[in-house]
Amino acid sequence: MSRIGNQPIPLLDGVKLTIEGRKVTAVGPQGTLHLEHRPEVQVQVDPDAKQVIVTKLKDSRQSRAFHGLTRSLINNMIIGVKDGYEKRLEIVGVGYLAAVQGDTLQLRVGFANEIQKKIPKELDVKCPDQTHIVVRGCDKQQVGEFAAEVRAIRKPEPYKGKGVRYQGEYVKIKPGKSAT
Repeated sequence: MSRIGNQPIPLLDGVKLTIEGRKVTAVGPQGTLHLEHRPEVQVQVDPDAKQVIVTKLKDSRQSRAFHGLTRSLINNMIIGVKDGYEKRLEIVGVGYLAAVQGDTLQLRVGFANEIQKKIPKELDVKCPDQTHIVVRGCDKQQVGEFAAEVRAIRKPEPYKGKGVRYQGEYVKIKPGKSAT
């Protein structure tokens, strides 16, 4: 039973949601997002109550699963086009640094070569200083995926903690072999 799917989605001020068949489009100050939902669910907008209601058409297991998923995806779209999403990364290590050059993120993280990562045009990536990266955008999945790809270039290692990590991420430092 989906408890998430049963909750109505509040329609925020400044966000326009249109539904054409199975295609849901959200337009707001941060941008425009599209979603084509599954045929197992139905999406309706109640303009009087300023909310979006997602209902499941059958009571099958698959329909119940897509009920909550569709509600969460539409909620993320509405929040994304209104306020946007942000992930912050920090780089730890001597000589490790990042810079944005045009539409490319350049990383020096201990390899022989500088890593060049192409920035998707929908995202806004900035480096306030050489050891921090800020990824912003209206699509929650795209922001999270790009931040995860950057982190995967050099994950924090457990002995000195060097690498790329999310801001505030705790890295447990292991004792070396001399600690026995």
